[in-house]
Amino acid sequence: MLQATYQRYVLDFKQPSGTSRGVLRQKESWFLFLREGNRIGIGECGILKGLSIDDSDTYEEKLQWVCDHIDRGEEKLWQELTDYPSVQFGIEMAFRSLYARDTFELFPSPFVSDEAPIPINGLVWMGDKDFMRRQISEKIEEGFDCIKIKIGAINFEEELELLRYIRSEYDAETIEIRVDANGGFDPKEALDKLEKLAQYKLHSIEQPIAPGQTEAMATLCKKSPIAIALDEELIGVKEKSRKEKVLAAIRPQYIILKPSLIGGFRGTQEWIDSATSHNCGWWITSALESNIGLNAISQFTFTLQSTMPQGLGTGSLYTNNIASPLVVRNGTLIYDQGLSWETNSLHI
Repeated sequence: MLQATYQRYVLDFKQPSGTSRGVLRQKESWFLFLREGNRIGIGECGILKGLSIDDSDTYEEKLQWVCDHIDRGEEKLWQELTDYPSVQFGIEMAFRSLYARDTFELFPSPFVSDEAPIPINGLVWMGDKDFMRRQISEKIEEGFDCIKIKIGAINFEEELELLRYIRSEYDAETIEIRVDANGGFDPKEALDKLEKLAQYKLHSIEQPIAPGQTEAMATLCKKSPIAIALDEELIGVKEKSRKEKVLAAIRPQYIILKPSLIGGFRGTQEWIDSATSHNCGWWITSALESNIGLNAISQFTFTLQSTMPQGLGTGSLYTNNIASPLVVRNGTLIYDQGLSWETNSLHI
């Protein structure tokens, strides 16, 4: 008989991490456990406060509802949880884990067998200029040839100075730079800022203006000298037909896919299919999950065979993450078969 339970788990950041929406000190997740005979499956349902559409006071009630109705099965539950994309993802993960050969081997591949790494970007958090410069130097020393810098927290001219510093040391062929504005630009000033950023030969900018301004974003995508990637714009777009309409109306150069925010593996695949039909590129990023969720996202990502650096280097952010074989090495994510999962902190 199939049974389900859940457990809340609060992840603590090693150091406060800044975004244009505020400073992150903790990240809330819930682990969904499925049991059937001797089998056990684990999924992670995680939200980002103020961003996830399922960030609500009824979240744990919905998780209990899922546990009470787990006999409905993955397909039906997924269809009934369109307002809870992170729970959709947790259910997909847990069922795949339950029926896998190994609880943590959701998508067997050369990645899981430690034969092939996934190229990733190095993430540079917002902070004062010295803090950001120190992070940039560390990422380059660690072997990253693609870095992603969150902007919008300090004076724009100081941010330009940071980019000038990088380009004085490394050209665009040596270090690829992505920036993420998290919707922080005023639409009236956005194009001017993009033109100033463009002189530093950036790969792309994520979500320059806040989502929901379709016409303004479409104009930016058409006129910007830098490729634009949609991120927050995708959140809350549930139906496949609406996904098509968003991409047809805005025509972005890229989209950023966070499975926890857009309906898990299936929701991500729908966006990829739509992007492909619109000649739009994509890459996948974690939504700051624990290593349980990061593991599932990474294994899924590898099966898609993208050659672009992905946003999957977030496993070392926390003091109390679940120890795992996931390791960042030389600008890539690897699954080190010499390491094991340590789940003592989970009530399995």
